[in-house]
Amino acid sequence: MNTPTPPPVDPGSTVPGAVERLGFAHDQVVQEFGYDSDVDEAFREAVESACGAPTEDEEYTGAADAVLLWFRAEDGDLGDALVDMVGVLDEGGFVVLLTPRADEEVDPSEIDEAAVTAGLHLAGTFNASPQWRAHKLVSPRGNGRR
Repeated sequence: MNTPTPPPVDPGSTVPGAVERLGFAHDQVVQEFGYDSDVDEAFREAVESACGAPTEDEEYTGAADAVLLWFRAEDGDLGDALVDMVGVLDEGGFVVLLTPRADEEVDPSEIDEAAVTAGLHLAGTFNASPQWRAHKLVSPRGNGRR
């Protein structure tokens, strides 16, 4: 049986399948924090395409099904940031923490400690793009804003 060869991955593009593996789905409300000029636009566009709507910015006041948090080592206290993210999630929601893969890499032990502080646990880490890692963080009990 011949298996088709997948197309080559463009080094500047979103890693194929990352958005789907992270759990983004049509009609989800996604709120984005930490946006700056260094974010991966192809990843953002893939999330918006999967959800069927643009991401909401930091000013959005409704509940979100998912949060994108672009976080760099110099951005402050990750634990505090994740606690804030839990506060905007609807029940059953999740956080996708995006961290740089190069010079500004966030230490994995810092991610683990911050997740525990926020009442979350790591459900998987994926390559979102050549420059960013995506860490899916979920509540072990499905807790969220009620």
